[in-house]
Amino acid sequence: MASKQDKKIDKTEERIVAVEEAFSRTEQFIEKYQRIILIVIGVIIVIVLGFFGFRRFYLSPKEKDAQSQMFMAEKYFEQDSLKKALNGDGQYLGFLAIIDDFGMTKSANLAHYYAGVCYLKLGQFDQALEQLGKFSAKDQFVGPMAKGAMGDANMELKQTQKAADLYMEAAEMRKNDFTTPLFMMKSALAYEELGNFEKALGIYKKIKDEYPRSFEGREIDKYISYTEGLMKK
Repeated sequence: MASKQDKKIDKTEERIVAVEEAFSRTEQFIEKYQRIILIVIGVIIVIVLGFFGFRRFYLSPKEKDAQSQMFMAEKYFEQDSLKKALNGDGQYLGFLAIIDDFGMTKSANLAHYYAGVCYLKLGQFDQALEQLGKFSAKDQFVGPMAKGAMGDANMELKQTQKAADLYMEAAEMRKNDFTTPLFMMKSALAYEELGNFEKALGIYKKIKDEYPRSFEGREIDKYISYTEGLMKK
């Protein structure tokens, strides 16, 4: 009868044999497909080098050029010269041309936001939604503002339920004491317009509980009282 020690030796030998077989199969696979493997590795290296080269030698200079063009467009935006901000002044590009000419840059992405807000202020709500929908937001402040601006455009288009939903999305995107209660309030007002006073009241109470020190939180009691009065009628 084999001892425990003998069994341990047998198992160890089995494992060594299994490992050796695995190595052997791997070597055979590599020998068989060596050319294909080298081609794949070469392609990966080319793609990686191409990506970094593209970023350094093409995208980075483009970004600097786009930023220099954005300076005047942003200045016109701040001055409410919205058409110049959108279309340029003949010397500097506007947001629309920056989007077309520098499409892969961060500046072009931000230009979608600015263009959307310009159209919103000009009363061209469909164009506003088109531009804002193309904006990709990671910034803690600009992201919620863009989503909230889409809510504003939908309110103007009488798409009140959609606006209420967008306002709540904006409120929840990057929670903070400014944009979150601001867009929660807008969502509640949209629900009031829809006649859904219970939903509006729930949002008002959430602002009171979670953001009491915000501007909206300091004014919220009167909205709660008003909505509760409407629900009693």
